[in-house]
Amino acid sequence: MRTPRSLVCVWAIVMAAGPVHAQRQPTLATVLDRAAAYVADFHLQLSGVVAEERYVQEVKAFANRPGRLTNPVRSELHSDLLLVKPTGGGEWTEFRDVFEVNGLAVRDRRDRLTHLFLDGSPSSREQIGRILEESSRFNIGEIARNINTPVFALQILERAKQPRFRFKRTNDRVPATLAQDAAVPGAFRTGNEVWTVECEEKEPGTLIRTDRMKDLPSRGRFWIDPETGRVLMSELVAKNRQVTATVDVSYQSEPLVGFLVPVEMRENYRDRHGARVEGVAEYGRFRQFQVNVDETFFIKK
Repeated sequence: MRTPRSLVCVWAIVMAAGPVHAQRQPTLATVLDRAAAYVADFHLQLSGVVAEERYVQEVKAFANRPGRLTNPVRSELHSDLLLVKPTGGGEWTEFRDVFEVNGLAVRDRRDRLTHLFLDGSPSSREQIGRILEESSRFNIGEIARNINTPVFALQILERAKQPRFRFKRTNDRVPATLAQDAAVPGAFRTGNEVWTVECEEKEPGTLIRTDRMKDLPSRGRFWIDPETGRVLMSELVAKNRQVTATVDVSYQSEPLVGFLVPVEMRENYRDRHGARVEGVAEYGRFRQFQVNVDETFFIKK
């Protein structure tokens, strides 16, 4: 089997808005500082919550190579999504526990959780690799990827990572995956009081890498409440000569957990050989989970 050439990426997180005082506008540095504080708090809050995900992926085109299939392919995944931090520290990472594929149950669901979280004490790097591998194993198409989790882009706003990027405020407000749509869905609308902040990665050793571990610079936009730092939408774009990936995420308030949560993710991947994959994920049924002293996962229904 030919190894897909394109995205292999590494490690992610998300939220919504409130009133802005018209008289005194904060500086960009102040808004970014508030966003960093918000993301740090968001990680801690979301780490106690499980969301149910309905995720439809479609292969719109295959690579232009002799002998390749040309018919579109569609897959529907139902999963639990949770945010975890590897043993011993490290990056917050989202884990997609797929329990149903195209209407068929995944039989080893409990065993995979056990092996991933409870067997031994692997290093942070090893555990993150295992989480990402498990979370992406049901992806379809020829473009390998593991940035397709809703809160991945939020790490850009983390205080330690902001210096890697160049930021500026922009008036370009429509997410890239919806730019061609005549009617933007309500989940992807924000008021005029929300700032749109653009970012571009400027440092080597990029957050996202190719499957050959080469740099894949990213850029994007965040829709931020300037008074609170809350993130209402995020857009992540990773691009080089081989591949272009775009992931847009929208957040809304969730009364059951008391803070903003991701409600929809839209994504688009294209490579230079003509392969194209699109996806839409929706999130709901948010509930608390906890780990007991025996390190067994329990989900509060």
